[in-house]
Amino acid sequence: MISITAILKSKPEHLIEVQNMLTHLVTETRKETACIRYDLHTSENVFILWEEWKDQVGLDLHNSQSYLQDFIKKTESLVSTPIQVYKTAQIL
Repeated sequence: MISITAILKSKPEHLIEVQNMLTHLVTETRKETACIRYDLHTSENVFILWEEWKDQVGLDLHNSQSYLQDFIKKTESLVSTPIQVYKTAQIL
């Protein structure tokens, strides 16, 4: 299993727009066969995606999906810092 944590910091004036785009992204991603978990968390204008994938093949397929590519492209001007993505391994 592969775990991913993605952190996005929305510009305050684009908070609702980013949240709506994330909602769409989560809805579409959860339909993917290799997706075990794709949860969205928030604190003020920070959004955190917590992802779990069955395998690298499934994650690679996700990363090539048009809705993810569109999301990344459209949010570039809506976030205050670049999206941070961490591929992690559980240790406990």
